[in-house]
Amino acid sequence: MFKINEHIMYGNVGVCQVVDITNEKFANNMQRECYVLDPIYSKNTVIKIPVDNERIAMRKILSKEEITSLINDINNREVLCIEDDKKRNEQFKSMLKTGKCEELITIIRSIDLDRQNKQAIGKKLSKGDDEIIQIAEKLLSEEFSVIYDISPEEVTDYIKENIV
Repeated sequence: MFKINEHIMYGNVGVCQVVDITNEKFANNMQRECYVLDPIYSKNTVIKIPVDNERIAMRKILSKEEITSLINDINNREVLCIEDDKKRNEQFKSMLKTGKCEELITIIRSIDLDRQNKQAIGKKLSKGDDEIIQIAEKLLSEEFSVIYDISPEEVTDYIKENIV
């Protein structure tokens, strides 16, 4: 169970702060314990989600040490080469749902490599790949920015400067 004031990753919303834990009455008159989440980078939004939620991934954000380790290992991460657009899209969406940084890095590296290959022959990324990489980059940037106390826009440069 998360604690009040703790930062967590919540699905594709991104980094949220747990601002409260309340009991909410649902349509069937059942009381359920819920997290009240404040998305860090989506102002004027409050999310109430049952503590026992299993549909949307929620996890503690990584520590500085864990992220530093991920950055140091970034060039060793696997790259997925799935030729079938539909299968690739399904695989990447499934990986996005996990919300795990390792999966997000794999998505970004895979689509970025595909982008480079396509640009070399004068083609563009598919719309699906473009949307997926944007979500993956947003989630990763938000988490890293909270940990390192920098803006999400500074994360890419930070990673490039700190890859060992």
